[in-house]
Amino acid sequence: MDTNTILVLSTSFASFFTFQIIFHIVSYWFSAKISPGFNNLNFKKKIEWNSRVVSTCHSLVVGVVGLYIFFFDEAAIADPLWGDTSLGKVNIAIASGYLVSDLLILIWYWKVIGDKYFVIHHCTALYAYHFVLKDGVLVYIGNFRLLAELSSPFVNQRWFFEALKYPKFSKANVINGILMTVVFFVVRIASIPPFYSYMYSVFGTEAYRRLGFLIQFSWITTCVVLDVMNVMWMIKISKGCIKIISLLRQEKARKSLQNGKLD
Repeated sequence: MDTNTILVLSTSFASFFTFQIIFHIVSYWFSAKISPGFNNLNFKKKIEWNSRVVSTCHSLVVGVVGLYIFFFDEAAIADPLWGDTSLGKVNIAIASGYLVSDLLILIWYWKVIGDKYFVIHHCTALYAYHFVLKDGVLVYIGNFRLLAELSSPFVNQRWFFEALKYPKFSKANVINGILMTVVFFVVRIASIPPFYSYMYSVFGTEAYRRLGFLIQFSWITTCVVLDVMNVMWMIKISKGCIKIISLLRQEKARKSLQNGKLD
């Protein structure tokens, strides 16, 4: 077993166990410390809360490292298809460990947090990432896809506010909702055209042919599946954001009318 394989496997296992510890132990302690309302949640809400704490931790780690690779990793940038970078593989190994960990949690607590779309998402991503880790190809592409995780902290924070019964029109809730919509659009939707444009630009090149049919097919199909789900989620988020903005305008109009009557 070569050094690279040992690094990938050890990172994946370390990631898996770290996120399991965060879910089962750290989140309970940390959440109770920073949010007294956590102790008042029922069992089901605490399970989902802990799951989202783990999701946020994972997103911040792989998102930030992914940004660094996207802008500064010269080996990966120079050759997005074959550029081999240890940091890139480590980041994808961390993500893979998290995906396996989260899948187990989803299955174990299926009646509480089970979601077929998350299972499809996780299995699709794991299938794609195993080619990156096993064959050392598409490392830059894989890390580019991980930038989508930068939206997850805002999505999770929205749920935290809802679980703690924050008013929908509270400043913190509204600001987070707007940021969630904007960031989700930028990292998951606006990135779609340039991503597939690049895919089209390398189609048929020598570097692309060297990937082999299985990896070529897997690259295209997994990305399409993930992006279809991203578009579905974006539509849902946009509808929620538009609804809140509309309700805010109605509330302001009502208050203005009341103030006018009082005057």
